[in-house]
Amino acid sequence: MTRTARALPDRHFDDLGALYRALAKEDVAPSPEFSHRIVPGAGPAHAQLMLIGEQPGDREDLSGHPFVGPAGQLLDECLGEAGIVRSHTFVTNAVKRFKFVQRGKRRLHQRPKTDEIVHYRWWLAEEIRLVDPPTVVTLGAIALQAVTGKRTTLATLRGEAREWEGRRLVATVHPSYLLRIPDADARTSEHDRFVKDLRMAASD
Repeated sequence: MTRTARALPDRHFDDLGALYRALAKEDVAPSPEFSHRIVPGAGPAHAQLMLIGEQPGDREDLSGHPFVGPAGQLLDECLGEAGIVRSHTFVTNAVKRFKFVQRGKRRLHQRPKTDEIVHYRWWLAEEIRLVDPPTVVTLGAIALQAVTGKRTTLATLRGEAREWEGRRLVATVHPSYLLRIPDADARTSEHDRFVKDLRMAASD
């Protein structure tokens, strides 16, 4: 765990604005591979549904907003199919900076390591506490690991809502996974399954 993370456990913030200001001011990126920008969460302060992804992508890093790139656009589409209004949800990421490698003019996404996920875990927990959503949806294995603190196989938890620290936890894939499926039929099947997961998360 990093020096910054060790210094924080006894602290609590009054609101998200204070949390994000402190994060931007105090956080030191886990490695030089990370952007210098922090991308905070977005949505109603006390949303009923909180969606947690892996980390910001290139578009998110440039804009300063979560889920605005291709995966975010697909998420919006799937939320609509599930009967969920995006503006009524809170969306954020487990890791608060974009990790990438430069390839010419392109910045290619790099998967965060376990210690880098841990580095931001306290901040994520405080974010969840402040939003206080009845239901948390983890998008992908890294988000699930960040929330639970365990390296759990996504397949073992997907398909039903579970109790987690007084909340409902729904584990599903990240929308970027759908974008990477080459076979059209398989992509349609996984798309429908993802929408089903979101619909379950929104149900009482």
